[in-house]
Amino acid sequence: MATPRPTPESPAKREYTIEPGSHKGKGIAVFTSGGDAQGMNSALRAVVRFGLFIGCKVFFIREGYQGMVDGGENIQEATWASVSGIIHKGGTMIGSARCMDFKEKWGRLKAAKNLIDHGVTNLVVIGGDGSLTGANRFRQEWPELLEELVKTEQITKEMSDKNGHLNIVGMVGSIDNDFCGTDMTIGTDSALHRIVEAVDAITPTASSHQRTFIMEVMGRHCGYLALVAGIVTEADYCFIPEWPPETNWPEKLCKKLKYGRDQGQRLNIIIVAEGAIDREGNAITCDQIKQVIVKNLEQDTRVTVLGHVQRGGAPSAFDRVLGCRMGAEAVMALMDATPDTEPCVVSLAGNTAIRVPLMECVLKTQEVAKAMADKNWKLAVELRGRSFQRNLDTYWMLSKNKASSKMLSSGLPSGFNLAVFHIGAPACGMNASVRSFVRNCLANGNRAFGVHNGIEGLVDGDFEELSWGHVNGWVVQGGALLGTKRTLPKGKFDRIADQLKKFNIHGLLIIGGFEAFQAVLEMAEQRDKYTEFCIPMVVLPATISNNVPGTDFSLGADTALNEISEICDRIRQSAQGTKRRVFIIETMGGYCGYLATMAGLAGGADAAYIYEENFGIKDLLQDLEVMKAKMNDGRIERGLILRNEKANNNYTTDFIFSLYSEEGKGVFSARKNVLGHMQQGGYPSPFDRNMGTKMAAKAHFWIMETIRSNLKSDGSVLASSRHSACLLGMRTRHYEFQPVQDLQEETDFNTRLWKRQWWKNQRAIMNILAKHDSSYVVEN
Repeated sequence: MATPRPTPESPAKREYTIEPGSHKGKGIAVFTSGGDAQGMNSALRAVVRFGLFIGCKVFFIREGYQGMVDGGENIQEATWASVSGIIHKGGTMIGSARCMDFKEKWGRLKAAKNLIDHGVTNLVVIGGDGSLTGANRFRQEWPELLEELVKTEQITKEMSDKNGHLNIVGMVGSIDNDFCGTDMTIGTDSALHRIVEAVDAITPTASSHQRTFIMEVMGRHCGYLALVAGIVTEADYCFIPEWPPETNWPEKLCKKLKYGRDQGQRLNIIIVAEGAIDREGNAITCDQIKQVIVKNLEQDTRVTVLGHVQRGGAPSAFDRVLGCRMGAEAVMALMDATPDTEPCVVSLAGNTAIRVPLMECVLKTQEVAKAMADKNWKLAVELRGRSFQRNLDTYWMLSKNKASSKMLSSGLPSGFNLAVFHIGAPACGMNASVRSFVRNCLANGNRAFGVHNGIEGLVDGDFEELSWGHVNGWVVQGGALLGTKRTLPKGKFDRIADQLKKFNIHGLLIIGGFEAFQAVLEMAEQRDKYTEFCIPMVVLPATISNNVPGTDFSLGADTALNEISEICDRIRQSAQGTKRRVFIIETMGGYCGYLATMAGLAGGADAAYIYEENFGIKDLLQDLEVMKAKMNDGRIERGLILRNEKANNNYTTDFIFSLYSEEGKGVFSARKNVLGHMQQGGYPSPFDRNMGTKMAAKAHFWIMETIRSNLKSDGSVLASSRHSACLLGMRTRHYEFQPVQDLQEETDFNTRLWKRQWWKNQRAIMNILAKHDSSYVVEN
């Protein structure tokens, strides 16, 4: 395979050099239990192929714990081909079922006997807290179960000694995101996609007839889906079990809806979690809410219960990648386990896959239910975690009809003029960021100005003061409603300074890609000449290329990945009746291989060529031979090759297509597709909407704190330190405000790349899952 270009390394991590057969002789079994979730198949595929790669025997256990108890054909040895063509499918290919037999000791005895018969002492459990609790109990009882099996002569003493310890690792598959210890569970992002798609589809018909729609979403004991859906669809009201509404909620609801209609709003959306309750613990139903609205407002009101649609459909790109990462990490956690190792769950913390104690997370999850039963709502929200609390705070602030004096409780300074504009190519999530920033400004008693068409608008004085209602409906819109250009400020500093002075701007938010970073850097370096630039300036990274220094994620990249994944799914489906075809797909990204790599991981690609990894004709021919071998062995019938648009000047998409067309004759045919600007289009994904909303809120808070720290006695702002011109980005597990001048050392300006590219570690997983030799870097 290709070799990486030399770049500064990421923070030190344990590195495993995985050799084929390095854990030969070990047995792994994987099963899914409880409710199904999109992305489970991706996790199954990763466990099977990663396990086979290191020499383990891998088994499916069909129908969850019931299959483990029943044994027989329910426990099947998996092959590499067993998991071909499943990464894009929802549900779980090995089935899932509730099992009462496993709760009885005789059932667990049968399960233990069946595992020993297959030489399995390593279990991967994909399910919720109940499934994981059952697995932990099984592990604790294992010695006792073996002892009884020996006594009843179902196994020998030698078999008992050989299989004396059971290792278990969990992955949480649940669309509700109700498990403490992980930021996102497998399936949650896909469920949000289904909800957002439904609300986006209902909005036009609701507006046409001036209707109110009440949408019931899943979440019997957890309001995460309803809460985030409320934020990213601009819902007027949201009901969740962790924080029930006040007792006079019917009055408040009607007052809010009436005000919106009086201001010209043509529709209302209300999101209700199926487990919504009032402060006394009584259920709040959609029909109950409908009766309140119809009786008091006489609005045409309809109820839509999404139900199991939320579990259906193809998994999102996020869930596909999450399943791959967690599956690989789960296998390595089993290989690292000893008899003294505490069972763990592979979880997501920020942007890092980590291992956390299984029962600690289970007990904390159960504490949430107890807090809700005790009507201790504050504790319930705290136990859900900081992310849940931030989502709740964001919803409360943004869902208001207007700014009011009651909202001015942050303690931040007020009465300042803040401006927001874009630089660079449009990216989904930009409009959500503007909406959030504007409303945070107004809620704090400041004025918000939108600058049209980037630097050109800044030079021409194309400023527009934005009101609370001005940004209604912006979250769902793609592109950049303020307009955006790639123009940089160099050579225009005089005119920019004049306009900032004219409009008395005290702080700037610049939303965009690499050009936005360059623009703030250029302005920061001119502060000794222009005091107008001595104000807080912050970059919010937004580009599908994900090449902005200082951040693991940029707005728009998730939406682009979903677009690429969906297009690749359709392209491969087009060859359903044509056996043995290879598709060569070109993605955008400039010199950055993020899109090609992560789309390759999400789409189950056979190879992905990027600029950051040198490759030559020998690498191309080697990958071609691997493709031919997989085709000849019947392991696959359709191949997928991705290439970043600037991966190599000579080995172009046309070249690779011609190579595969000629050398694949008699084995497969080849087709090519250049995806182009389809990757920039579409509606923003839930991830980009939510990320943009929360990052803009953080940016506003930082600007106001920086103003407070640099406020002069005459009311002017003089912020000249490098810490007052920053980029807000996620680095591994935390959001950080980083001085743009400090980021210069981490930036390759010739190729417009950040030298610290976390996602390159994911290429090892992609290569292993595509049957290439590689090395794997443990993430935690």
